Amino acid sequence: MKDKSFSPLFKRLQNFDFLRGVDAAALTRLAESATWKVFAPDAVVFWEGDAGASLYYLQYGLLKAMRSAPDGREQALRFIEAGEIFNEVGALTKRTNPATAIALEESGVWLIPRRALEEVIQAYPQAAMQIIENMADKIVGLVTLASDLSLKTVEARYAQLLLEQAKDGAIERRRWMNQTELAARLGTVPDVLSRIIRELTKAGLIKVDKQQIRILDRGKLEKRAQGG
Repeated sequence: MKDKSFSPLFKRLQNFDFLRGVDAAALTRLAESATWKVFAPDAVVFWEGDAGASLYYLQYGLLKAMRSAPDGREQALRFIEAGEIFNEVGALTKRTNPATAIALEESGVWLIPRRALEEVIQAYPQAAMQIIENMADKIVGLVTLASDLSLKTVEARYAQLLLEQAKDGAIERRRWMNQTELAARLGTVPDVLSRIIRELTKAGLIKVDKQQIRILDRGKLEKRAQGG
């Protein structure tokens, strides 16, 4: 059910790299075919193993793509922010979804059906090349994640995450940013992460409160991120 006008989506489609050169009529058909959905915090957008028949565009909110092990442990593969498209594998390869996507906060998502996307790709082959490049970038990210999980300690991964996410020396603690979520992102368990946070706090490298995580000594934290 379309309870939202497709015009906001049309305007965004015009700015997508992979749709450059596609005429307005084709973009209009693509936008008109889309379905708008709003997901509450912690709601599942789609499950790993589901048949993926749509390309998704996150208009606002934040999602987590993750996989679960048989013992219940989770590994966060990526975080999807507003303005990103996702589920290219499910939409274009006719395979099942390779991961589960969960809303970390209220999220508004456009679902663009495969059939509409295929029509555009057949008419504008350059769109397919841009989508392939986008998927390749994500594969590089997964290779980096696999390398970090196998070669870096949990402390080094946590220090690197703080350095990458910090703005003006601090990371805002959003509603979902608890020990369990951070541990899943780092490929560890909450108890191990708690111990590392205590050690970095005691060493004077970071300060943690309910609102934020502040970096106190960036130089020393960079050494920890490198395993030093």
